[in-house]
Amino acid sequence: MNSLLLGHSPHLSSPLASGEDCWGKTKFKVGHSPREVQVYWCGARNILGRQCVIRFQHHHSGCNVKKSTIYQENNAKFLVHAASGQPFESESEAYNPESTSKSVKNALDAFYRFSRPHTVIGTALSILSVSLLAIEKLSDISPLFFTGVLEAVAAALMMNIYIVGLNQLTDIEIDKVNKPYLPLASGEYSISTGVMIVTSFSIMSFWLGWVVGSWPLFWALFISFVLGTAYSINLPLLRWKRFAFIAAVCILAVRAVIVQLAFYLHMQTHVYGRPPVFSRPLIFATAFMSFFSVVIALFKDIPDIEGDKIFGIRSFTVRLGQNRVFWTCISLLEIAYAVAIFVGAASSYTWSKCITILGHGILASILWKRAKSVDLKSKASITSCYMFIWKLFYAEYLLIPLVR
Repeated sequence: MNSLLLGHSPHLSSPLASGEDCWGKTKFKVGHSPREVQVYWCGARNILGRQCVIRFQHHHSGCNVKKSTIYQENNAKFLVHAASGQPFESESEAYNPESTSKSVKNALDAFYRFSRPHTVIGTALSILSVSLLAIEKLSDISPLFFTGVLEAVAAALMMNIYIVGLNQLTDIEIDKVNKPYLPLASGEYSISTGVMIVTSFSIMSFWLGWVVGSWPLFWALFISFVLGTAYSINLPLLRWKRFAFIAAVCILAVRAVIVQLAFYLHMQTHVYGRPPVFSRPLIFATAFMSFFSVVIALFKDIPDIEGDKIFGIRSFTVRLGQNRVFWTCISLLEIAYAVAIFVGAASSYTWSKCITILGHGILASILWKRAKSVDLKSKASITSCYMFIWKLFYAEYLLIPLVR
């Protein structure tokens, strides 16, 4: 046993273990004979060596006892799991495929909520719809068209994520009351994570707009960036969302004017190389979406009245009350649908006339029926209706290319 222990301890495999002469090259003082010094020195070395070996054996035996105890415990666990049929626990969950899959799903879900998907869908649909207005003949539907649309959608979506992300960064405390499910409000995202995301997406958006080389696209991104920043950021003379009228103007400018005109001009002038022409469908789209944008700007604050009151956001809902603002929004949309029906009736194309009249008539009826069923005392009911308004927004962009 001693030979094995020493064999595993290189510092002890010295003359003590091999039985070699202890004298070596040791020097001795004057006044003692070499023999006396050799005896004294070898005796001291032997005593120290035996103590080291004893200590080492004691430590090693202690480790063996611990290892034996751990082995017995693990063996017992093995028997229990084998008897119960339960799966064995892994030493590290980092290598568990289910845990990794769950982490990825949670990360995607958090980013999905952070991006405010209803605005993402609205942005993508609006750009596609307006781009179709630039088509004059069947041959215009080509790879060039799809490339132009993809460039515009990608750049706009990245800017959209910047805008909604910045709004969440500046509204964390408010969202803890109004929208606690958002990642920053719930604590899933740290402030530094939010800043990193919005900064990255704004840079990528501008970079893509610059690389594409379309001035209508670049100016659409730049104006959206300026208005989105001024709307949310808490700096002197900014944070325009505190002022109901200015907040509504910001949303109207982006959703009704910039999206319709800038992205149409992107397709018309940059992609197809044609001179700008403001057609009847484009004018209709801009006018109709002006109504819709005002409705969205007003309606979005109805379910948020509690948090807005606490943090001093003087929205129209806070000033006028939920009931009054709600029915104002419904009335504005019904007026917009009525105007659309008249525009459709004046069309010289029979197919466009039928689709425009029938489509807007159906949407107006569905809206009225849904509005009458809303419980204005229930935040969940109001929020559900708000998301329904966004669905009507999507549906309108499906009808706009058919208005001729």
